[in-house]
Amino acid sequence: MELSNKIYVAGHRGMVGSAVCRALAKQGYTNVVTRTHKELDLLDPAAVRAFYEAEKPDVAVIAAARVGGIGANSAANALFLYENEMIALNTVWGAYKAGVKRLLFLGSTCIYPRMAPQPIPENALLTGALEKTNEGYALAKISGLKLCEFLRRDCGVTYHSLMPTNLYGTGDNYDVVGGHVLPTMIRKFETARVNGDATVPLWGTGAPLREFLHVDDLAAACLFVLNMENPPDLVNVGSGREISIRELAELVKRTSGCEAAITWDSSKPDGTPRKLCDTSLIRSLGWAPAIDLEDGLQRTIAEYRAAVADGSVRL
Repeated sequence: MELSNKIYVAGHRGMVGSAVCRALAKQGYTNVVTRTHKELDLLDPAAVRAFYEAEKPDVAVIAAARVGGIGANSAANALFLYENEMIALNTVWGAYKAGVKRLLFLGSTCIYPRMAPQPIPENALLTGALEKTNEGYALAKISGLKLCEFLRRDCGVTYHSLMPTNLYGTGDNYDVVGGHVLPTMIRKFETARVNGDATVPLWGTGAPLREFLHVDDLAAACLFVLNMENPPDLVNVGSGREISIRELAELVKRTSGCEAAITWDSSKPDGTPRKLCDTSLIRSLGWAPAIDLEDGLQRTIAEYRAAVADGSVRL
């Protein structure tokens, strides 16, 4: 990308979108276009088309989505399918119709089959059944990445996708009901530490293995592939390190300084048993993460405490 490019970041108030905006600013990009949900409803195709026609960005980064953890997804698969499908199709198709030549679509490794080979290669897509707890979200993301692939093949536009692993870090949502596993843990352990609680209840058995990537590493990966002249259609982005949910809980507990005992509710779902993505492709292209989990977690907990203190924490 050239510094003079006009770049639209959809979802700039979310964790991923805000990280992309920070990374762009750090590298000297000043012509970045954003819209809040009140200013532009991405579920409205006419509104999205009008926005693209008026602004005519050179590049679009689609980081907008309805997101949530196992509880939120499994309780509302229909809503997650509908809203994410509409966001994906409207933002990608609207960009194409308005003449946007470059687009990066952000998905998730939940697009892959529940029992995919480990680590999960990009070619595992559509080779098996999806995890039921987040099937709606996954189907919507598959539609978006496939639309990018088809438009690139059929129409010659450079539309491509990144599939990040589980993310955490600056700007995360700490909703303990609908949030993702790591921010939920941070809030629970921090709450227990402050209140002097004896126990911290967590979902499932703690047995599943997960991979985590700091959102600033993802933002760096976004800029990396956007600066490639001929990027792959689909690229995984991850840390390459997996940790059990039980080990993760102990790490968060230790890092936060909480002394409460951990209790596991095995009546709650574990989700996919293992989900490590194969990052050999993006590493072979020259990108690697820079933030390890321990350092990233210390930084994230410090940011959470600061956000709680000033009332800016997202719940």
